[in-house]
Amino acid sequence: MIRKAVLVFWALLVCTNAYAAHPLITDDTGTQGKGKTQFEFIAEYEHDSEDGVSSNSLTAPTLPVISYGLTDTMDLVLGISYLSVRTKEDGETSREKGISDTSLEVKWRFYEKDGLSFALKPGITLPTGDEDKGLGAGRVTYGVFLIGTKEMKPWAVHVNAGYLRNENKVEERKDLWHASLAAEVAVLKDLRAVANIGVERNPDPALSTAPAFILGGLIYSLSENIDLDAGIKGGLNRPEADYAVLAGITVRL
Repeated sequence: MIRKAVLVFWALLVCTNAYAAHPLITDDTGTQGKGKTQFEFIAEYEHDSEDGVSSNSLTAPTLPVISYGLTDTMDLVLGISYLSVRTKEDGETSREKGISDTSLEVKWRFYEKDGLSFALKPGITLPTGDEDKGLGAGRVTYGVFLIGTKEMKPWAVHVNAGYLRNENKVEERKDLWHASLAAEVAVLKDLRAVANIGVERNPDPALSTAPAFILGGLIYSLSENIDLDAGIKGGLNRPEADYAVLAGITVRL
């Protein structure tokens, strides 16, 4: 039997994590510029095994994550994803798949000086996923992220702190938080190495331990407007998935 709480947790992460320079989970304060558009084609395979239950999930965009520059310092971000999860428990395998909840966010960079910048990113998720299958929360959720970036070439460091009001029909916690730190460094002209660590409140009210992760990856600039990326994310404690493999293509117009 598929554990719905697990599925909803994955759907929640897909829709509410700040969209960063993939494969990073932690967002940066960068915006597209007025009238410019960015398309992110991203995918993630995740595996977890605990207490005799093995779960594998594949998340891919139904549409690319789209960021549009409303002004030079403000972006509108839309994300619609497809989620497929296979769970094996007591020798029986079950699978659920379909559209997960849809996210709509606005990122506003309100401060920038001497390589230091700050941004706010409020957003909502719309209940487009089927909560009966564990693919969505079943209600509109909302939240906000505070984002900080410090650039010290060839380095850049990003910090996120976020709150999510997790309205739902599946008996999860309604008040969630997220905190994470990321760094990137240019190792070659067109190649950046990235690292990420973070923690967020567990949506399962029966568990007090907050899932924590660590991530490493590479971003290669194929051209000025096209990036390829890949990364591996590992769990630092039992509530976090054992590992995940991430990959993506970013195109800017």
